Amino acid sequence: MGSGPLNGIKVVEFAGIGPGPFCAMLLSDMGADIVRIDRKGGRGGSKFDIGSRGRKSVALDLKKPESVEACLKLIESADILQEGFRPGVMERLGLGPDVCLKRNPKLVYGRMTGWGQTGPLANAAGHDINYISLTGALHAIGRPGEKPVPPLNLVGDFGGGALYLAMGMLAALVEAQRSGKGQVVDAAMTDGASSLMAMFYGFTASGMWQEPHGTNMLDGGAHFYDTYETKDGKWISIGSIEPQFYAILREKAGLTDSLWDAQMDRTQWPAMKKKIEDVFKTKTRDEWCAIMEGTDICFAPVLSIKEAIDHPHNKARQTIVEIDGVAQPNVAPRFSRTESKIQGPAPQVGEHTESALKDWGFSAADVEALKKAEAI
Repeated sequence: MGSGPLNGIKVVEFAGIGPGPFCAMLLSDMGADIVRIDRKGGRGGSKFDIGSRGRKSVALDLKKPESVEACLKLIESADILQEGFRPGVMERLGLGPDVCLKRNPKLVYGRMTGWGQTGPLANAAGHDINYISLTGALHAIGRPGEKPVPPLNLVGDFGGGALYLAMGMLAALVEAQRSGKGQVVDAAMTDGASSLMAMFYGFTASGMWQEPHGTNMLDGGAHFYDTYETKDGKWISIGSIEPQFYAILREKAGLTDSLWDAQMDRTQWPAMKKKIEDVFKTKTRDEWCAIMEGTDICFAPVLSIKEAIDHPHNKARQTIVEIDGVAQPNVAPRFSRTESKIQGPAPQVGEHTESALKDWGFSAADVEALKKAEAI
């Protein structure tokens, strides 16, 4: 049984990729009991698949009516269902919202897609890079005169996708507990990524945000908000926006010339960036850390994943933990009373088929019938 604020919440997850598994990982980390429906005969279960940690795997052949009925029986006792197929797939399987909500009127039915359940692109293939392209987010990231730079798949899949799906499903769950009625949560990465851009839409409307990218305060255009190479070829980050923090930057970096007085003069930023680049190349990253880390400059070394594991702050908070020999992020956020814990590594496909079905109310005879039908 899980530990955390979602202890006792039951989730049926239909196996997918990207934002779906990550969303379910978050729910599991917070204590939810998650059964993932995998394809019978499928592969998976690597300990390196961190996003799939902490749930039970039930392998079913969804082409068989017995398997579909088994899903519906699981759904009858579930609080949440989450799926990430293209629109219409679950309906064709006989597991669409109408069918499932008829069996469980309080069910929260979460749907994760790139383009959403409706719209002219709803049935088109795509990935994170395409979804954030449509929102203005990708266009806003890059250096002047250079092409847009994909921010990994953090903005679409995980930020605009998984987190909005999790928030939406949990909000719908709270409402269902009041009303006794479930509903569908249509989480589209285009919607979520657009929502993440709210502040920048405001900046654009007010004239504060200008094109091309890489010329604004928060996209690397300002000398006081950027990354800089150090003497040893490593990198540091500076975010000294507020005047009091900028003053400390000037003090610690020796920026005494009157040029630095005009912090917010955009016309001076290119010249100031060139000068500060030269300043930061005079010392190694560790030397700058000794001078600036822990001050109100708003400073941090730019660490690789391997370096992040051993940083003293991360170690003190146990931000990174090791499970089965694999270093990985710990649970987040943290709760003062209902402590969250990782429930275990990623399961092998079908690892818990029989045990999970029995835990969720299937009798031994039910399981044997599914075996006989070759549904499991």
